[in-house]
Amino acid sequence: MTVEVELGRLSGSEDDLTVEDYHAKLTDVNQAQEFIDETGIDALAVCIGNVHGKYPASGPKLRLQLLKELYDLASKNGVFLVLHGASGLPKELVQECIELGVRKFNVNTEVRKAYMDILKSPEAHTDLVHVMAAAKEAMKVMVAEKMQLFGSVGKAN
Repeated sequence: MTVEVELGRLSGSEDDLTVEDYHAKLTDVNQAQEFIDETGIDALAVCIGNVHGKYPASGPKLRLQLLKELYDLASKNGVFLVLHGASGLPKELVQECIELGVRKFNVNTEVRKAYMDILKSPEAHTDLVHVMAAAKEAMKVMVAEKMQLFGSVGKAN
């Protein structure tokens, strides 16, 4: 079993829970080292300014230097990095995060939006079976796009 832990606190909304910006907490490198040493986790989801849900109109403001420090720490300990709140990140920023060690991205907001957009579309079929099939297909398309962006296409055994 792979164990993934989020260390810090992301702002934004997820599963009907909202964390205001002033309650968000970036991942502390020293705390991360201590946590890795004591728990033996496999994956560390970091808080570097990423948010659950949608980013503000001003866009994401990720602390890439902090990500580099966390990657240096994690790679020495055989831990891989995860970025929750990756929906809406520009391609260039995703590529920088990959270069700085992120190996898993969570994009739930974009996948859910693809599903809901079909349900809201005026040309949606009136038959439930067709609507559900179209919504699932929209999710598959979104996931395929993200897999391409993250460089994970063709890597499964």
